[in-house]
Amino acid sequence: MPPIVFLHGWGQSARIWDRQSAHFSQICPVFTPNLPGHGDAADAPAEAWPEILAGRLTSEPAILVGWSLGGMLALQLAHALPERVAGLALVSTTPCFARRPDWLHGCDEATLQAFTEGAKAHSPKQLGRFFALMLQGDALPRSRFNALAHEAIDREHPPSPLGLATGLELLTRLDLRPLLPGLVQPAWVAHGDRDAIMPAAAGRELAERLPHAAWHGFAHAGHAPFLTQAEAFQHTLEAWCRNISSPNA
Repeated sequence: MPPIVFLHGWGQSARIWDRQSAHFSQICPVFTPNLPGHGDAADAPAEAWPEILAGRLTSEPAILVGWSLGGMLALQLAHALPERVAGLALVSTTPCFARRPDWLHGCDEATLQAFTEGAKAHSPKQLGRFFALMLQGDALPRSRFNALAHEAIDREHPPSPLGLATGLELLTRLDLRPLLPGLVQPAWVAHGDRDAIMPAAAGRELAERLPHAAWHGFAHAGHAPFLTQAEAFQHTLEAWCRNISSPNA
């Protein structure tokens, strides 16, 4: 299998991929870069984010696994550097995050406002509320929610105020729909059917607009199925990765 690069979403860090990193590192090279201003990564202006992430790609074509904002960045990289992207696994991702008159599958104004307030406040409480919203659709018992939060949140390296603001700028501004017909890579589009942040309809539309995409819905899952249904996620993603690596096997 080719290398895999996992790209996390807004307000989180590479730590959120720890289970996937442990699983896939037994199979192939795995890379989990932090987005600028997240984890221990330095801040950078919005226009530099794709170039910075491109510098973290391997010389061998890699499968990009992008979650939420990370998936949008993966789409940009696949368009800019098609020879270095072997496949796209897009999790809870959309080509256009904000709702627009011609895009009704976007995030609603109330949720975007909550993101904005969280970025301005830059407080653990606000970021904790966002994490709770991520898992809202999973209806987890409090003990399991607390265990996942302890496992997935990097409290030693919280996102910087500029990292949050810049990531939010990208989420609000990017509209990648014009790029989709020209993306030649095989794609796996996965979405929880109870996603409270980005409706599953956005993922379905994304899969329909990509030329070579397979759709997978996770039942009873919210915005982060790779956390709440990790084993099923890894099994399905691995099978897809192996299939595109050896399509005639």
